[in-house]
Amino acid sequence: MTAAAFPLRMTAAWLREQYAAMKLTPRDVVEEIYRRALADRDMNVWIAPPEPEALEPYLQRLDAMDRSAPLWGIPFAIKDNIDLADVPTTAGCPAYAYTPGAHASVVCRLIEAGAIPLGKTNLDQFATGLVGTRSPYGETHNALKPELISGGSSSGSAVAVARGHAAFALGTDTAGSGRVPAALNGLVGLKPSLGSWPTRGVVPACRSLDCVTVFAHELEDAMLVDRIVRGPDASDPWSRTVDRLPLALPKRLLLPAGDWPFFGPYASEYEEAWRQAVKKAAQLGIEVETIDYALFAEAAAVLYDGPWVAERWAALGEFVEAHPGVAFPVTEQVLRSGSGARHDAASAFAAMHRIQALKHEAAKLLEGAALLLPTAGGTWSRDEVRRDPIRTNGDMGRWTNHCNLLDLCALAIPAGEAAPDVPFGVTLFALPGGEATLAMLAARWADPSEAPQLSSVMPAGPGTTTPVAVCGLHMRGLPLERQMIEHGAVFVREDKTASQYKLYKLPTSPAKPGLIKQAQGGASVELEIWEMPLDTFGRFAALIPAPLGIGKIELADGTEVPGFVCEGYASASAEDVTIAGSWRRA
Repeated sequence: MTAAAFPLRMTAAWLREQYAAMKLTPRDVVEEIYRRALADRDMNVWIAPPEPEALEPYLQRLDAMDRSAPLWGIPFAIKDNIDLADVPTTAGCPAYAYTPGAHASVVCRLIEAGAIPLGKTNLDQFATGLVGTRSPYGETHNALKPELISGGSSSGSAVAVARGHAAFALGTDTAGSGRVPAALNGLVGLKPSLGSWPTRGVVPACRSLDCVTVFAHELEDAMLVDRIVRGPDASDPWSRTVDRLPLALPKRLLLPAGDWPFFGPYASEYEEAWRQAVKKAAQLGIEVETIDYALFAEAAAVLYDGPWVAERWAALGEFVEAHPGVAFPVTEQVLRSGSGARHDAASAFAAMHRIQALKHEAAKLLEGAALLLPTAGGTWSRDEVRRDPIRTNGDMGRWTNHCNLLDLCALAIPAGEAAPDVPFGVTLFALPGGEATLAMLAARWADPSEAPQLSSVMPAGPGTTTPVAVCGLHMRGLPLERQMIEHGAVFVREDKTASQYKLYKLPTSPAKPGLIKQAQGGASVELEIWEMPLDTFGRFAALIPAPLGIGKIELADGTEVPGFVCEGYASASAEDVTIAGSWRRA
């Protein structure tokens, strides 16, 4: 395939079609991406760019992998504050660089699903900024108008997708870093519920608020990534189970009341684009309600004016003090604002209590609803940001900073153009677990005349998948989790068996669990429920060695689901570890 025939908008669906028709191989794709990255090198997109030789082990791995893996052969970029094994993580600061021996949790899950990790992208140093200019590796240019900012801090990741260097890219988002670059480069940007994606292997900005995010051209690709990486990591104390709510439109769509200031060289165009977005909201067939935005504005102000800026200093202050002059000047200025006595313990608790009250108010307001805001109220040229780095950066976060403090999920989507080659975007917000609601609403936004069809976005409906209960090595973070992912399974929730089971440690290498239902006695055992496509379930079951197999497991609520069981004879030579209550503690 010629470069001219290779589309700039690279999506997972297009790549799957090309692979299935034998028109492309993953090696062809990597070679084209290498050519594009080389051609765009002056845009400062990459810190560790794609190199075909370095990617060869991942390509060889695909040769031995089942092609039904959900991301088989799909290339992705990684923000350089997220670990990729054996590739330096710089966080945008060469002196800070270290070489991790393992992938970050999210990267590992994507690779297990067949995705190709291309390299590491540029960012605002230490993920501190919303402009994409605060990097010693150069200012990342906007994908459409190079004189404009790309947005940050996930600047390189957004531009890599927009310029066709990757099908999707990972960023991070503490204050808007996964939404602002999406809007400024015409992309979809998903910021999932706090803790729903693990952050193990991510350089912290504000550890209690940090989220890994994804950029993509298509909603379907962003939601597919969410399906694959979602779920707790046993080694990550900040990860948690956040079950997605059912796929349904919200009952109400909330919009801010009043006239809000827009800014930058396209201020009037952005304001008109927002007016058009408000008109479109009224055509979605959902009740629109105007609300007082004050509580969200107050929460947004706390992020940098309150003690959370001290959390950034707690993570990076020791390095900055030990390496004077190494940090980017404006980045050091922001970080040092958290080092003063103003942010003492009393002020921290006062701010926490106020945020908890605001979170409570927001939860009541957003029950059954979604909030619609401009992703950004304008943009800037790179020259303007250079002249006034603090004020211009602060303006970019006016509509974004509240999100993680209020424990919301968010989906940034394109909403036309403010001017030629100047994208305009809006962001949808919902309560934790509301990603499916936001996806449904985004699909309606894309085509208000049609009922949203999201079978390819969200988990397949009844009749096309089956639940699978796992209690051992196939659980999250354990050695055989990869088999679940390779067969298209998606983690759903943690659960327990009915109190009639015994758990045995079988004398195999490695040791495996044997779950056996008892006629009398027994206890409840912790397990996980996954959802697996029926068309791969049989192939998966065929891999299971005796004395294990698939049978019906009774859960604590009395329902029965298919899952791993063990033949009774195996207990004679096995250790009874039921008292542990879980294979993880056995």
